[in-house]
Amino acid sequence: MSAEMIVNGLIYFAVLLLSLSFHEFGHAWTALRCGDPTAQRLGRVSLNPIVHADPVGTVLLPLIMIFSGSGLIGWAKPVPFDPRNLRHPGRDDILISAAGPAANLLLALLGAMLIRLTQGFGAEGAVGAFFSTVLPFTVRINVLLAVFNLIPIVPLDGSWILVHLLPKDIGQRYRAFGEQWGFALLLVLLFTGVAWTWIRAASGVVLPILSAIAGTPLR
Repeated sequence: MSAEMIVNGLIYFAVLLLSLSFHEFGHAWTALRCGDPTAQRLGRVSLNPIVHADPVGTVLLPLIMIFSGSGLIGWAKPVPFDPRNLRHPGRDDILISAAGPAANLLLALLGAMLIRLTQGFGAEGAVGAFFSTVLPFTVRINVLLAVFNLIPIVPLDGSWILVHLLPKDIGQRYRAFGEQWGFALLLVLLFTGVAWTWIRAASGVVLPILSAIAGTPLR
């Protein structure tokens, strides 16, 4: 493995850390705004990756995948919140759940805007490599995190949004089913490719918009 591959791998890992931290910060900040200080008391209203890091999902697995060339996937510790503290429990639960993917889409949008702003600079060397490689990767990984987390399967954010959009009795049954079988179902969807079909379809809607903003293809 060359020194360049190691450096690039570490840069990609740093971008993933930032993206996961931004995602969890979105959850924590929104929970606080909705009246629940649980995450704040635990120091989770922060962009510091250390407070959000899961040893396996944030560090070990991403590093193994990056340096083995087998793709990239990762997760951080879920942000806890107490629904009893929320001013409007149903609505606020949806807002808190949606805030993580929304934070990733915001970061992707900022990346696309930076690409547009820096196109005329003609930067070379390390700076040019950053603009041409790291920023597009930042956009793509954040779109991936957003659309993946919107899959309505427990433990992903989309499941909690769906629970509140369904009729109350059906939503409660879906929540109970998800808590028991959701993770296994998610693994089945991943390994059969069904989840990736959704990810490609949703990304195919979002990335062209961001590409137009960036002024360059981001696929």
